[in-house]
Amino acid sequence: MPFPDMDERVVEARGRVAAAVGRGGHGQDVTLVAVTKTHGPAAVAAAWNAGIHDIGENRVQEALAKMEAVEVPVRWHLIGHLQRNKVRSLDQFALFHALDSQRLANAVDRFGRQRERAIDALLQVNVAGEDTKGGLAPDEVRSEAERLVGMSGVRICGVMTMAPYGASEGVLRATFGGAREAASILREVGHPAHQLSMGMSEDFEVAVEEGATIVRLGTYLFGARAR
Repeated sequence: MPFPDMDERVVEARGRVAAAVGRGGHGQDVTLVAVTKTHGPAAVAAAWNAGIHDIGENRVQEALAKMEAVEVPVRWHLIGHLQRNKVRSLDQFALFHALDSQRLANAVDRFGRQRERAIDALLQVNVAGEDTKGGLAPDEVRSEAERLVGMSGVRICGVMTMAPYGASEGVLRATFGGAREAASILREVGHPAHQLSMGMSEDFEVAVEEGATIVRLGTYLFGARAR
């Protein structure tokens, strides 16, 4: 049976999250998203059976193929970059984490209006300013928030960010704290931005201490990538 220790890993992860919530003092509920990138449908079933009902995928095509092969009714999250010509695929996802540019926001809004139901999305903010990552700079958040508030085809539910790999605790806290501030700006402008998607396998406890409401766990749950 693949992933035989999944139950134990999930219990451990939930315990560590609960302890981090207590240390951080934000009192938030935290959703675990199991990132099944490069793992097959068996990983989705293992997560579901262990009590995780939210599944994250980085690439649309891999996600769509997996959806066809999976029978359990998980909530699918698209956590990776999306090309504008593939926005219609968002119909298959409960939440899009990587709204990372004005042009993509415009395309998502158009599709949301066409289907007559807003797309739930998170604004990706590149708090650390890494060249290798997409997203808005922190000083762009307010102006884009004001622009987005008039769009009926997309609902901005919060912020997503990624910290630099291997960063010190100080950099992690500055990154995650910056995302929390960005979400606060979104709420000031009028968005229902109560979600903070931040923290992965190597840094999720610090992220939760800083207010994360969604953490994305891949290697922590499934081990090394399958390919």
